[in-house]
Amino acid sequence: MAEGGERLRQRIERAAAQGRRALIPFLPAGFPHTETFWDHVRELDQSGADIIEIGVPFSDPVADGQAVEEASQQSLAQGVDLDWIFSGLAGIREEIGAELVLMGYVNPFLQYGWDNLARKMAECRVSGLIAPDLPLEESAGLERALGASGASLIRLVGVNTSPERMRLYAEHAEGFVYFVSVLGTTGGNGGLSPELAHGLRQAGEIFAATPLALGFGLSRPQQLEGITQRVDAVVFGSALIRHIRDGGSPGEFMARWRP
Repeated sequence: MAEGGERLRQRIERAAAQGRRALIPFLPAGFPHTETFWDHVRELDQSGADIIEIGVPFSDPVADGQAVEEASQQSLAQGVDLDWIFSGLAGIREEIGAELVLMGYVNPFLQYGWDNLARKMAECRVSGLIAPDLPLEESAGLERALGASGASLIRLVGVNTSPERMRLYAEHAEGFVYFVSVLGTTGGNGGLSPELAHGLRQAGEIFAATPLALGFGLSRPQQLEGITQRVDAVVFGSALIRHIRDGGSPGEFMARWRP
């Protein structure tokens, strides 16, 4: 396992040793304003985030719901790109105790170049990368580049992923596996999928050695009360974006999720 993946796994296991699920907030880079974004990252870190996902804005976010899409468009309008992200990270990385992950669509990463991306991630100690639209069969080049620089490619599975497909992902799983809780885009208000329990049960068996992070559609900790299957970490983005857009602070939002 790459060094970054090991750091991610250890961070989630540390939360488990404390009797809780790891907290993974997501924010699009530059949201709501480039002048305040890094202050929000600091506040998320100081408020108990174990891992922080930084979204790389893209013009055609096919898996994003309205909140994330609007935030990403706002960031693009401010000129946010990978160079802006890495420049900002270089200035604050030593202040941040949480592990960092980039999440975005494959096009910006491809345009940046696999090797260049991996090198900059290593310089900024970014432990992992999530690319929801990159199929397993086309991920070898990126996986090699990241691994050579010490970072891990985080895999996504969901309620519609067959056991056979999960086993293929398990051969490449590092850091944690992102389990998509619903069919559709992020930030929906329709509740968690009725197929979720079955999917999590399968994933828990197949990814026995890799932590599971549950994301998409999570807005409040009460949603997890009926889940008895293994969930090692929770990811929340759309609800956090709406909270900040309505004038709330990242710390206030994180307080809802802390035990």
